[in-house]
Amino acid sequence: MSQTALRHTLLTLLWVLSIAVFFRWWGTTLRSPGLLLWTLFYLALYLATAFTIYGRGIRTRHREVWRPAVLWTTLVLVVLGAHAVLPQIHLRGQAVQTVAFVSVMDVVFPCWIMVRVVGLLWEPILVRVSVLTLGPVIILSGMFAYMIPMPGASHAGPLPPLSPDQESLRDRLATHVHVLASEIGERNNRTYGALQRAATFVEDELAAVGYTVTPQYYDVGGRPFHNMEVVLPGVQRPDEIIVVGGHYDSAEGTPGANDNASGTAALLELARLLHQEQFARTIRFVAFVNEEPPYFNTEGMGSWQYAARAAERGERVVAMVSLETVGYFRTEPESQRYPPLFDLFYPDRGDFIAFVGNLASRSLVRRAIAVFRRTTRFPSQGVAAPPQVPGVTWSCHSAFWIHGFKAIMITDTAPFRYPHYHQLTDTVDRLDYERMARVVEGVAEVIRHLAGPVERSQAQSTQHGPRWHPNAGSTSSVREPEGLAPRYRRSMSASEAPRWR
Repeated sequence: MSQTALRHTLLTLLWVLSIAVFFRWWGTTLRSPGLLLWTLFYLALYLATAFTIYGRGIRTRHREVWRPAVLWTTLVLVVLGAHAVLPQIHLRGQAVQTVAFVSVMDVVFPCWIMVRVVGLLWEPILVRVSVLTLGPVIILSGMFAYMIPMPGASHAGPLPPLSPDQESLRDRLATHVHVLASEIGERNNRTYGALQRAATFVEDELAAVGYTVTPQYYDVGGRPFHNMEVVLPGVQRPDEIIVVGGHYDSAEGTPGANDNASGTAALLELARLLHQEQFARTIRFVAFVNEEPPYFNTEGMGSWQYAARAAERGERVVAMVSLETVGYFRTEPESQRYPPLFDLFYPDRGDFIAFVGNLASRSLVRRAIAVFRRTTRFPSQGVAAPPQVPGVTWSCHSAFWIHGFKAIMITDTAPFRYPHYHQLTDTVDRLDYERMARVVEGVAEVIRHLAGPVERSQAQSTQHGPRWHPNAGSTSSVREPEGLAPRYRRSMSASEAPRWR
């Protein structure tokens, strides 16, 4: 092999490595500055590669080098400028956030510029075609081998009958979803009063279990919104935190039974199931606000506000679990869809619960699904994929990725299965509460495992004293604005009322 061929081969491998790095650490590019970062990185690498090929002659290579660089830099700046001016547009009657176009540019730009580099490095047409054909095949094969295999085996066969405890859990889940989606209905900034009633309902339910609810207030557009947090402090490693969260708002124009009254109901029941137990690590149950458009993927998200505060305070959030649309299941063939290529590896029946993470959270995905499969007789699938894959970022967990925390989403896969996603028909009668109950019990086992058992000697020394302090481990700074809705559904005595009131 000549020196030129060797140099070109090494440069090609360097570019393949850079693409792998990009997919691995793409989380920061969910914000517009991330796109600028990657654009500058790849432009610098592109020009350095061109200089290696042409030397000082690069100055005269307008068509091969400079014109594409200027074209794509201009396109990136136009997309970022349009997003800054119009954060949301409407297409076919649906609100679409223009940050989606920023994310598309995140993916397209490095892939396109690598194609340009191959054109510079390999002039014979057959070599170009070979590199451009085999390169993606090798990269995709390696990625899928890394992303998809999971420990354990998914449950197959008939589901066992519900136990009496599971029947009670099923009924409670159905009641929660009914209150949120039927009695309250659409709950978001457009229906602000309903959003506040939903918040009060969640607060009441958590307080009734015995928790003290701590709000985290913040303003968006001059209006106050708030997350709600309750805490089970860890006994041995209280500084290590497990966040379990779900959003209680709904998209515009939908009662939001599955998205996300089902996730909120699951959050309430997990808090109830684990309330009397002790763990090594601290568990925080958090109901987030403003996950849906126009706030999704912006600093207006409740999960963004929460994760940003945790990062600012240097808190050790070792795992975050997001509960997103967990109530719809189908057993018919071809009832499940996937992003391109993923249907080659997963079943076509929508009867499973999915564990989803990014590449940085792969170990957390594998731990969680391994526990679920070991303890729960219910079908499950898992994936640790780059955030560019459609659906992977579609919930509260993505805000934790952006701020450097490992996080996963537990979901029925939402629009890849649910035909009523973000529709007026997302109603309580669409959900399968028996399967929801099985999933919630399994997720409770996952949370127990992540939080860790208390050593016997430590448990014995604390069993006669106060088990936990209600405000321990809280991130929140309480600032209660005026005009909040009255307490929902029942009046509480002073002794029952949450202490932050």
